[in-house]
Amino acid sequence: MNHPRPAAPATRYPPSRTMAAAWLLLALLAWPAAITTAARDLLLNVCMDAKHHKREPGPEGQLYGQCALWKDNACCTANTSVEAHQDQSYLYSFNWDHCGAMPEKCKRHFIQDMCLYECSPNLGPWIDQTDISWRKERILYVPLCREDCEQWWEDCQDAVTCKVNWHKGWNWTTGTNQCPQGTMCQKFKYVFPKPATLCEEIWSHSYNYSTYHRGSGRCIQMWFDPVQGNPNVAVAQYYAHVAAACPTPPLPMLLLLLLPTLLCLL
Repeated sequence: MNHPRPAAPATRYPPSRTMAAAWLLLALLAWPAAITTAARDLLLNVCMDAKHHKREPGPEGQLYGQCALWKDNACCTANTSVEAHQDQSYLYSFNWDHCGAMPEKCKRHFIQDMCLYECSPNLGPWIDQTDISWRKERILYVPLCREDCEQWWEDCQDAVTCKVNWHKGWNWTTGTNQCPQGTMCQKFKYVFPKPATLCEEIWSHSYNYSTYHRGSGRCIQMWFDPVQGNPNVAVAQYYAHVAAACPTPPLPMLLLLLLPTLLCLL
């Protein structure tokens, strides 16, 4: 009579081996989240690699005038904040009055624009590489709140200029910007027919006209009440999370091939 062959005993792995496999599996599962968090953090509380920016943001208690909004945490120095308010300052030797005196109600928006650019540590999600000699990074497509853009256009519509894009194309032979030969000075409302044209084209798309409103948490405010805190911190966090989460970097192929084996060990 044939007796049934006894079943082979189940293979048992040493506890240490099983534990190692478990930890490795957990690491594999956590890897995308860790990468996402690291990528997000790289976009927050940072300064551009540009002409006058500090390497890292920090308190600047003596920030001047309109730049004082960022005194608790700034990428600009006190000297930069003073110069941001000057006509033809040493920052960029730029002449706001290239077609005659710019009205003060208009100029304050350009000063605020300068303060935001030089001082804000909340522009990380929109920092882009550039090949300009005097800076390695710039901002691109920052979603500017619609009220800020529209008020900028409203207060500047009767100011005068000769160019749409103020980033390039000027005559710099005198050391400051002058209108190129053949251009004509016209009111802003003709050069920039609508608010979006002004905000998006004047600085080579540094800004994007946003349909979101101030306080929405989805657009950058050029103006805010520092007593209430800086609303742009939350905006940067939102867009940094979006940028870091999409797409999630893929796991290395080798780890994917090992995953079924690791599951069998548990």
